[in-house]
Amino acid sequence: MDHNDRYRVFWVTPFLPITYGIHPSTARSILSSKSDIIPSTPCFCTLYVGDGLLLSDGYKWQRNRRLLTPAFHFDILKHYVQLFSESTAVLLDKWMSRGPDASVELLDDIGLMTLDNILKCSLGYNSRCQTDGKSAPYILAVNDLTRLFAERGDQPLHYFDFIYYLSSDGRRFRKACKVVHSFAEQVIKARKEELKKGGGTLPKPRGGKCMDLLDVLLQAKDKDGTGLSVSEIQDEVNTFLFAGHHTTASGISWTLHHLAKHKDYQDKCRREVEEVLRGRAEVTWHDIGKLPFITMCIKESMRCVPPVRRLARTLKQDLIFSDGKSLPKGSTTFVDFGDLHRNRDVWPNPKVYDPYRFSPENSENRHPHAFLPFSAGPRNCIGQNFAMNEMKVSVALILQRFQLELDGTKPPAVPCTRVTNQAEDGIWVKFHPAKTNT
Repeated sequence: MDHNDRYRVFWVTPFLPITYGIHPSTARSILSSKSDIIPSTPCFCTLYVGDGLLLSDGYKWQRNRRLLTPAFHFDILKHYVQLFSESTAVLLDKWMSRGPDASVELLDDIGLMTLDNILKCSLGYNSRCQTDGKSAPYILAVNDLTRLFAERGDQPLHYFDFIYYLSSDGRRFRKACKVVHSFAEQVIKARKEELKKGGGTLPKPRGGKCMDLLDVLLQAKDKDGTGLSVSEIQDEVNTFLFAGHHTTASGISWTLHHLAKHKDYQDKCRREVEEVLRGRAEVTWHDIGKLPFITMCIKESMRCVPPVRRLARTLKQDLIFSDGKSLPKGSTTFVDFGDLHRNRDVWPNPKVYDPYRFSPENSENRHPHAFLPFSAGPRNCIGQNFAMNEMKVSVALILQRFQLELDGTKPPAVPCTRVTNQAEDGIWVKFHPAKTNT
């Protein structure tokens, strides 16, 4: 292995290098290059998400990215904030019912909350997954897909599709995919029929509901009037569910973990929430921009534990780095967000949790590619504003209701990469009713 402060090179064979970018300048070179996106592990999710934004390339990716962009406009996103508040309220009531000083494994419960959110915002579907548990066939299938996807990475023989789909796990994966695809197809066709009856437009609001991702996709048109097919819409909805469910759950859970570990930062966040909400149990769109310290804490948590550890690309042309060294066309190269976010050239004392790194004065002169929780370049995360808003709302309302501390009787939370950055033995936190000044 060759190693410097800008990249690491692993020689798989004497003629096949794999490069990991770990410096802002290297990340910029990789992410702005003409390259194909490939998963950072073998492509286990193709059967699940199809040819959506995550895996498509070329003209199809450009077209669909253009058609999907309006779904993440501020005029759409602002209506989701109320849904985030409602889903968080369900979570808080569930935790309160467990009694004072309860210990909670965050990733599981937060994961159900973010799934609840993303189903409401993408399909307008109230799954009640937080209260009804995981009994519904669709929820069971989503959880099976998540577990099976992660477990497949631990079994090298299962990297090969022809072996995997002969195994019991592979058969379960296919079955779960059929359930998820069938559900999405039914919802899409029903909404499409509703659109047809409305003469090409959906009623606003529809039963008191805001416009969701599916509404935007159904009404998206090229200049020639061509829209997305049911299959294309299904792929994009499944991609949004896959990419957005676990990443935000990881971000929220690790933020709460760090705040439970650092009471002074937690208390400062709570004071900020009290000042903004003044006793209200709901965050509004106008409140989102009034939570700067919570935002700093979320960003610092994503620096310490980025929801997605790395991103891989296959180069379409030779890539020349800023130091003059180059990679040939066809090479596989990674941006390692974990090491990038701990590069000592950019981040002094990188293992220390310090939200003030993201204060305006400390952020002003930082390299724009030093902090990339949502990647960068033309293929950055299209839902990053959605995700940040969801995290701010959830963290604010949780801190308003509860004081957090680490559960010392449980194993310490150590990041491990699955679909996203999880914790091998979970993230365990104790909750106590918060004492507020309102």
